[in-house]
Amino acid sequence: MLLLALVLLPALGALGAYLHRAEARRTAWLVAVAAIHLALVTLVWTTPPPAVFSGWIAVDALGLIVLTLTSLLFFVAAIYTVGYLRRESPRGGRAFVSCVLAFLASVSLVALSHHFAVLWIALEASTLAVAPLIFHRRDRRSLEAVWKYLVISSVAIALALLGTFFLSTAQANSAGTPLLLEDLVADAARLHPAWLKAAFILLLVGYGTKMGLAPMHTWKPDTYGEAPSVVGALMAGALTSAAFLGLARINEVTTAAGISAFTRPLLLFFGLFSIVVAAAFVIGQTDVKRLLAYSSVEHMGLLAVGLGLGGVGAYGATLHIVTNGLTKGLLFLVLGNVILVAGTTQAGAMHGLAKRLPISGGLLLLGLFAVTGSPPSGVFISEFAILRAAFAEGHVWVGVVLLILLVVIFLGLATTILKIVHGTPERREPRESGWLVLGPIGLAAGVILLGIYIPAPLQSALRQAAAALGGVAP
Repeated sequence: MLLLALVLLPALGALGAYLHRAEARRTAWLVAVAAIHLALVTLVWTTPPPAVFSGWIAVDALGLIVLTLTSLLFFVAAIYTVGYLRRESPRGGRAFVSCVLAFLASVSLVALSHHFAVLWIALEASTLAVAPLIFHRRDRRSLEAVWKYLVISSVAIALALLGTFFLSTAQANSAGTPLLLEDLVADAARLHPAWLKAAFILLLVGYGTKMGLAPMHTWKPDTYGEAPSVVGALMAGALTSAAFLGLARINEVTTAAGISAFTRPLLLFFGLFSIVVAAAFVIGQTDVKRLLAYSSVEHMGLLAVGLGLGGVGAYGATLHIVTNGLTKGLLFLVLGNVILVAGTTQAGAMHGLAKRLPISGGLLLLGLFAVTGSPPSGVFISEFAILRAAFAEGHVWVGVVLLILLVVIFLGLATTILKIVHGTPERREPRESGWLVLGPIGLAAGVILLGIYIPAPLQSALRQAAAALGGVAP
């Protein structure tokens, strides 16, 4: 029942929040559900529950990592939302909190799904839950962003559905429950190679689009640019991680089937191409939300590269899920504070942040060095593992290209963000709201902690997840 509670609790919370017209009660629902959900996830770590529905809903190391990241980010976002709703009135009113809670329910289901059809349904539900939250500014640009997100996501999810059908066809002559992860992996040698390869390509494009891999990334800059910052934090930290989990699941099957020689070059191509595109568009970018969108494209590319390299790269990719998720949450929420004060997403109107909003300015500076993989951040550890795999697995050219692109992206991000932090402000703002800085401070502490020390339970889960993906821990 514990696993079901992780999905049903936020779903019922979404209904309860919608039934209350008073904003205070809706936010109380939000914070309460977020706190209970995080407590339940902690209980899963201490006492792993048995699978339910014949193994369709279960918990393993990789799914638990994504579930924990999602729950932690959501709790921080819930605290932030209390202060945010005191400053802003997002479109939809009481539907805002309900959609956010529905998002938590759907992503939790993604993390716990061991049946590919259930995984597909849950990812589609996450798309529908987020879509109403994007139409924030209520203008033509917001409407365009919503439609672009829905159209591109619909095409992607349709391709992923076709890939799921192909995967079922590949399993036609095998034993076990159709489309159940454990049975697919156990009986991988009997899967039809041609159908399995076709399924992988379609799922790569489908779930890769949801991640924001180039060239299927075009929805991301517009969507992140128009959505409220708290929604952007959940999308960049949790939704993309859930989409990556879908890609990682099919990678588990193809690795067990012994066709990595076919799948890994595809992962490397899409991963490197995504980083190249991000590097090109980060340079000279003046809209801070779009800047973070292209940074997200870069980090999704790194996840794909880690999978494609295998070995230590698979470990680096699983760790990067956590480090990138925490860092993106930090940056989106901090920039949300800045945007609330500046009233714009243009970097040119945000100079002097260190004096104007000293706490947010310091956190933004820390986030800059973290997201670009500077020590002692957790992103440095995960990126270093991926780079190490490139050289250890004989892909020296991949390692060299990655290093060059990472330097270019660092320069692009630093040029914009350092101008925001430094300079002379027009005025000094009043004391920063605790609701708006408490969560980002916690995320910043987590990002730094993972660069210094990885807790033993997390390290064990990372090792198990890497092994499932055909990799090894360093």
